[in-house]
Amino acid sequence: MRRNNRRQFDEERETNKIVMISFSVLVMAILAFVITFVLYRNYLNKQADLAEFGSSITDLGKVNEQTSSEASTSMGKTVNEMQEESNRTTNEVTNETNTEKVAINTSHMEKESVNTQTQEPSQPAQPASNKEEKVPDPTFIKPVEGEVMTEFAKDTLVYSNTLQEWVTHQGIDLKADKTTVVKASAEGTIKSIKNDPRYGITVVIEHVNGYSTIYSNLLTAEFVKEGESIKQGDTIGTVGNTATFEIADDSHLHFEITKGGEYVDPNLYLK
Repeated sequence: MRRNNRRQFDEERETNKIVMISFSVLVMAILAFVITFVLYRNYLNKQADLAEFGSSITDLGKVNEQTSSEASTSMGKTVNEMQEESNRTTNEVTNETNTEKVAINTSHMEKESVNTQTQEPSQPAQPASNKEEKVPDPTFIKPVEGEVMTEFAKDTLVYSNTLQEWVTHQGIDLKADKTTVVKASAEGTIKSIKNDPRYGITVVIEHVNGYSTIYSNLLTAEFVKEGESIKQGDTIGTVGNTATFEIADDSHLHFEITKGGEYVDPNLYLK
């Protein structure tokens, strides 16, 4: 009994499956027919619209051709008439201009005749003034003879033995024994003599074209005075150990160069 019921259930399920598949196929066929009908109808409508648009363009071309022909004829007459009037006006103006030129030339000849009788001998031409010559940049020499202990480090850091930290260094340190004579690196004028709290006794010299040189860690600067003009190689002081920021280093001269107020690497300028 159970087997018969199960067989009957399987047959019903297969029948239902066949019915569902048949119904799905029918629905898909109907949808395909509807879509095909809509697309074909749209195609027919577009063809009709294109035919109507082409007819309109043909009619418009005929109207434009007729209008252009009429306008060209009318414009041709107008241009010819304007050309004749322009030629007449040009001839009249030319005749008047020639008459005025003759009158002007006659008057000019009369003035030249009078000037020839009254003109005095001309004065010799004055020579043109010479342009101001550009002043060349100064040349720099080492203020003391010695090796560079600490390099220029404006945009980098160097280690300070005195401060026990990494710092910038706006000049170079030239190794030299204490009391070594310090010379002016270039010709200039003593701008200032001061005791800087960081770099000790310092002398600043101004040069041409915005250059300045700075000499620090000096023992003395009694050889010069502010406002004094000095030449390259003149004595300005002696090496000392007055720079508190570099007191732990060996005896040296701290030397800087500025251009327009900006610190530059002295190594690039020293000869």
